[in-house]
Amino acid sequence: MKIARVWATPLNLPVTVPASGGTKTTSLSVCLVSIETDTGLVGTGMTAITEEEVIGSIVNDIAAHHLVGLDPMRHEQIWERLYWLLTPRGQSGYASHAIAAIDLALWDIKGQALGEPCWRLLGGARAEVPVYATFGFAFFERDELAAAAKDWVARGFTRLKMTVGHHALARRDEPRPLDAVIAEDVQRIRAVREAVGSDVQIYIDANCSLDYFHALKLAKQVEPYDISFFEEPVTHNDIPNLQKLRAKTSIPLAAGQNEGLATRFRDLLVAQAVDVVQPNACISGGFTQCGRIAGMAAAFNTRFANGGAWPHHNMHLHAGLANGSLVEYHSVAVQCCELVFDDLPKPERGVLRLPEAPGLGFKPHPDRLAELAKRPGSRGAGKA
Repeated sequence: MKIARVWATPLNLPVTVPASGGTKTTSLSVCLVSIETDTGLVGTGMTAITEEEVIGSIVNDIAAHHLVGLDPMRHEQIWERLYWLLTPRGQSGYASHAIAAIDLALWDIKGQALGEPCWRLLGGARAEVPVYATFGFAFFERDELAAAAKDWVARGFTRLKMTVGHHALARRDEPRPLDAVIAEDVQRIRAVREAVGSDVQIYIDANCSLDYFHALKLAKQVEPYDISFFEEPVTHNDIPNLQKLRAKTSIPLAAGQNEGLATRFRDLLVAQAVDVVQPNACISGGFTQCGRIAGMAAAFNTRFANGGAWPHHNMHLHAGLANGSLVEYHSVAVQCCELVFDDLPKPERGVLRLPEAPGLGFKPHPDRLAELAKRPGSRGAGKA
């Protein structure tokens, strides 16, 4: 079996989120990568939290030409070739995203060829994974946020995540004082805790939008609300600042969803800078590299979980590996996936059951995909 064709489809997807009897409208960008073999099998991977058109160009104009003719079952060989093609001097960024999407497509093919779901090929540690619902976004007002939290608990979720920081460092020129941002965050977290009670776990995520001083100030003020982890609290996932912050707060720290190199996770672990490492299969080099990172986490007895959304890909990783754990059920990202893919499993009582279908167990719907690719902001599919 050989790779016959590779192409990327950049998409900008609209999402409507319920809010206190009305709706909020937003969008997310993703890039699908499809690989077709000379036997007719087609595997599909994806990446996100990046500029989708750049990933499309990397795949269509560079990587595709180096993949045609290779054996898709040899994922280690292909991963290594892509690494030296796209990141020969330690770069990360867009290259890691492109490698991740290609790697996921290869694992999808591998599962189809062997008649097994990816989670079994990755180790088959468990047939279901616990999820936490990411529901609390900056576009919610405080009362809307509390109402949304109650709604998710009523739907059977006992683990909820909300964003904080709200791009504070990036928006300093508005002006928008960081002190005011985190003061409002404290009130928003308090509102959610009061809305859901003490039995629900609450996680917060600053998306690397705070400096050390304000991350520490926020952490100290919300410690009474029993926060289960504080994700990406400081800009750049700055390791010395994470170390200092971890030493000064009782809230566990988590990071890593957008890191592209395994060495970054090594450095986080050696420095004991975080309590939870969070490689994302759609960003951190696919299943192939995330498996290596999970092994390092196990060696350091450090928790390994999913951050950065895209649960239907990451569930395979966390079901497959013995130290797999929480998967992020990001409500906006899930809606995006539902626009594109058929046969996506839905969680019940906070648990996602893994599919038995071979490969990833779900495929993009071709007609819907073609329509979505025509939307303004989506550049459509290239082919090689």
